[in-house]
Amino acid sequence: MKTLDDLFMSQLADMYDAAQRITIALPKLAAAATNPQLKEIFTSHLTETKDQIEQLDAVFKAFDEDPSGEHCPAMAGLLEECEEITKEFAGTPAIDAALICAVQKVEHYEIASYGCLHAWAELLENEEAAELLQEILDQDLAANDQLSELAVGHANVEAQGEISHGERQKRRKAA
Repeated sequence: MKTLDDLFMSQLADMYDAAQRITIALPKLAAAATNPQLKEIFTSHLTETKDQIEQLDAVFKAFDEDPSGEHCPAMAGLLEECEEITKEFAGTPAIDAALICAVQKVEHYEIASYGCLHAWAELLENEEAAELLQEILDQDLAANDQLSELAVGHANVEAQGEISHGERQKRRKAA
């Protein structure tokens, strides 16, 4: 019979793989970004994600388990979408908005996963693991907030390009 402990370890291994995949993707995303603030967010989150891998190592150890990764198909798919968006919108005014959207999908997956892992660690009465997972969750929430602020403040406006959709429609009607 599968238990909460089994589920916890399976999902922890899933996120261990996800974090490693993210460390490979973030430098590519930073290189594709045109906005200096967005580049900085990606670079900063890369450093955090590398630290998170060490924290995940400690979570495994808190459960007397060896760190291991289990292929995370969800993260692989999300990061594949990031690559596709990067190629599709490269060189356009919408690149930063596209990157923000794609990376926020990644962050939301992480937030959901680390939120569950944190709650389960508490239920399993492993305070050390719960604290480490809360730290990771807080970092991902903060990264998501930074992306949202940048999107509202700059990236979505830039994505409109020289002619907005509304302006394009007005011109069509006038023609």
